[in-house]
Amino acid sequence: MGHHHHHHEHTSTKNLKLAFWVNFLFAIFEIFGGLYVNSVAIISDAIHDLGDSFSLGGAYFLEKFSKKKADKRYSFGYGRYSLLSALLNSVILVTGSVFVVYESILRIIHPESSDALGMVVFAFFGIAINGIVMLRLHSSRTLNEKVVYWHMMEDVLGWVAVLIAALIMLVYPSPYIDPILSLLITSYILYGVIKRLKETLYFFLQGVPEELDLDGLKEEILAVPCIASIHDVHVWTLDGDHHVYTAHITLKNIDSFDQICETKNKVKTILEEHHFKYYTIETELDNERCTFR
Repeated sequence: MGHHHHHHEHTSTKNLKLAFWVNFLFAIFEIFGGLYVNSVAIISDAIHDLGDSFSLGGAYFLEKFSKKKADKRYSFGYGRYSLLSALLNSVILVTGSVFVVYESILRIIHPESSDALGMVVFAFFGIAINGIVMLRLHSSRTLNEKVVYWHMMEDVLGWVAVLIAALIMLVYPSPYIDPILSLLITSYILYGVIKRLKETLYFFLQGVPEELDLDGLKEEILAVPCIASIHDVHVWTLDGDHHVYTAHITLKNIDSFDQICETKNKVKTILEEHHFKYYTIETELDNERCTFR
């Protein structure tokens, strides 16, 4: 049996902590700003950001919790708590997006005028502040971070919509511009979030990560001398970043125990190159009957 723990430095908890505090403090700022410029769009965005803040706080806590090492209760460690956070955040973001769509439709039916110049000022602040956090999360590795990245992208694009709407309203005052742009932006965000939600559910059901080429991996392993066949292969992922591999390998032309160890080590090297964090390899001789076939 082979067990390998590949360690690499993560900055995910720092990124999530930054995203939480930026989102929370800016949401408070938005509420007062929205009331000041009489913008329903900004107030609506502030309420949405407050909801985001709570989900980001949960994401930070669960991501930090997921770094705990394996124990008697969780033999693989707590990594799947990060996946749980991604699921919760996706559901919250879909719910928030549906709320924004509802508010946009209401504003189309019952249009309201706003202080366009004030909206321009707040939009620049919103794009700059949320954009910095989004750039920090751009190279996210865990699925949890990727979902939070969509949170921040939604906020940035929302402010871009507010800026465009406000600039147009300065030239051509119309209460319909803002809600129409909001609908377009939110529809785009919903597409990305639903895609992430499906991916998260797929991982919860222990589906094989799409980036893995199992046929190509099998060919590499079969190319190792003394390996006759490979079967009973199982591949899944802990959190979308760290993968698990188990398999039965049938050996041929084996003359010593050292040959078995050497062959297994070659297979382990291949698995390490494909970034598997955990793997279990059971070997059997070609004249041995396997009950798992």
